[in-house]
Amino acid sequence: MAAKPKAAAAGATDALLEAGVREQGAAMAAGKTSSRKLVERYLARIAALDKAGSRLNAVIELNPDAVAIATELDRERAAGKLRGPLHGIPVLLKDNIATGDKMSTSAGSLALAGVRATRDAFVAERLRAAGAVIIGKTNLSEWANMRSTHSVSGWSGRGGQTRNPYALDRNPSGSSSGSGAAIAASLATLAVGTETDGSIVSPSSSCGIVGFKPTLGLVSRSGIIPIAHSQDTAGPMTRSVADAALMLAAMTGVDASDEVTKDSAGKGSDYAAALRPDGLRGKRIGVARNFFGGSTAIDAIVEKELAILKEQGAILVDVKVPNTDKYNETEVEVLLCEFKPDLAAYLEGYAPHAPVKNMADVIAFNEKNASREMPYFGQEHLVAAQGKPGLDAKSYREALANNRRYAREEGIDKVMREHKLDAPVAPTGGVAWLTDYINGDHYGMSFSSPAAVAGYPHITVPAGFVHGLPVGLSFVGGAWSEATLIGMAYAYEQASKRRRAPTFPASVNIKG
Repeated sequence: MAAKPKAAAAGATDALLEAGVREQGAAMAAGKTSSRKLVERYLARIAALDKAGSRLNAVIELNPDAVAIATELDRERAAGKLRGPLHGIPVLLKDNIATGDKMSTSAGSLALAGVRATRDAFVAERLRAAGAVIIGKTNLSEWANMRSTHSVSGWSGRGGQTRNPYALDRNPSGSSSGSGAAIAASLATLAVGTETDGSIVSPSSSCGIVGFKPTLGLVSRSGIIPIAHSQDTAGPMTRSVADAALMLAAMTGVDASDEVTKDSAGKGSDYAAALRPDGLRGKRIGVARNFFGGSTAIDAIVEKELAILKEQGAILVDVKVPNTDKYNETEVEVLLCEFKPDLAAYLEGYAPHAPVKNMADVIAFNEKNASREMPYFGQEHLVAAQGKPGLDAKSYREALANNRRYAREEGIDKVMREHKLDAPVAPTGGVAWLTDYINGDHYGMSFSSPAAVAGYPHITVPAGFVHGLPVGLSFVGGAWSEATLIGMAYAYEQASKRRRAPTFPASVNIKG
């Protein structure tokens, strides 16, 4: 039996645990640490900070085999077998990503508590093959925040409420809430989030980390509990752009079980090659002014960051991303229509032994267990999804066509073509709001929908703070432009270096 790791002082800075993939890999190569020691130290930090101390509640379940896996990877390293830069690196997965091991895959729902997937999701399989150690699963907004019109992000029936490391009474945003809070708090080196609209970039911005939503089809969705196949994707959530690039390279690949990934053949890249400090030189950046105005304080911060982009050689042009009001209602229609059949397909393929088989069963379970599952908000989205017609319905097909038209060719593609842009940029969204079970979430302005609806890549990078709460700057690109976005985001990050580790205050110091 492995020795129980000593608990670290809650919230104390640990340089090695705060470090990135390359630094930790170098430490292992030099014999200064090992994968096993890294895993044990992260497990100790989780015990001290997530389950006790500040009680972030970001991790919903730990992998009981993590130490054994790390030990075996250390043996491989000693034998001269290295799988790549992620060899021995600890990673957390959002709890809607299937793992064929001793952990549950539940999307935070008590209906799937204790239900083990029959096999790994393609993403989990790829990360294991790259040598990553999956040390646990992260909490999330239940059903990836597609349960209620009045939801509270970061809360699930199975996992409870995740808290924001920068102010514990504030919300981490969602739905990849636990992944965002865990990486901000250095509970692992890397985490995987998933996004349908904002669920990677919003919690990354709110928790002061890098979040990368890739082009639809670059990363397989096989084995991920879905909302909607026309927008769902997994992506990296990390403390640096370099780590996001290394992680993304390991996650990509054509998957025969996810047809959309065939479009990614030949599109993947050694994204580490894009990590150049001159990545902004000569780039035309469109400042998406129709996504400013949500907060004067955030706007003031971002204006200063735009000056850094110029200093690094970028050419800035004020633009407006067009037609963003043309798909508000049809986006929701498409998500609701796809949710029911996509969920049933996942349950049949990865959890045929689960007590729920379809959307109707989930709704019935929640009604029967309302005191535990619906103490704060209901399941309006689930009920609406259950009542939607099939995917051959004219209303669905028209809504999907509308989304693609106005988000792609008459949206991002249009503004980039007309202004010859390499990327539009804007504030990612608002700062973290107070967690509020009476009024629900308070997202405010967000830059997530254009790229989410289009299926295009989007990266957010820490840009500063408002009263100690993180602010993110977003770079959005056309399809398959990941390498270009990484280059620009990395150059900005290296020039600005805005991220700082959280101190876990109980609340915001408004005077600070």
